[in-house]
Amino acid sequence: MKSTPNRYALAWRAMAAIVGVLFAGASAPASLLGQVAPNCPLQLSGAPSTNLAALRGQVVYLDFWASWCGPCALSFPFMNTLDHDLRARGLKIVALNMDEHSEDAQRFLGRRPATFAVASGDNASCARAFAVPGMPSTYLIDRNGVVRRVHSGFRRGDAESLRADIETLLAAPAP
Repeated sequence: MKSTPNRYALAWRAMAAIVGVLFAGASAPASLLGQVAPNCPLQLSGAPSTNLAALRGQVVYLDFWASWCGPCALSFPFMNTLDHDLRARGLKIVALNMDEHSEDAQRFLGRRPATFAVASGDNASCARAFAVPGMPSTYLIDRNGVVRRVHSGFRRGDAESLRADIETLLAAPAP
């Protein structure tokens, strides 16, 4: 007797394939591309409360991450390198933590210190405004506050194209 695939098993395989594409570095759904970024409140480490609009004039690398996310652990050294190399040219990296418990984020940062700004507190409303599909999700925002790239996941091979896009945005004239 020939067996037929269980439709639930097929649905799970399809979902796994979609998640695999998202976390393998493919671009996320791009509904925000070309749009002004949502103006989220930001509680940056060691700084007074601010918002995303206050960062206009800089190129912003906005990264949503969580301590349980394996690709996030890979992306932190890359973001540290970007921060070191490009901060003076106008790059502002902001990492928004999505952990439910701040202790989890603190443990992660203890193992992988960040030289860039880390937003603490409840970032869920900002994640909803950006329609974050998974961890990590990165949004490159130009000096005028417009989203120019949406990227999901992180693999070492993603670094080159992300950096090239950042360099292009930094080369554009300031508003």
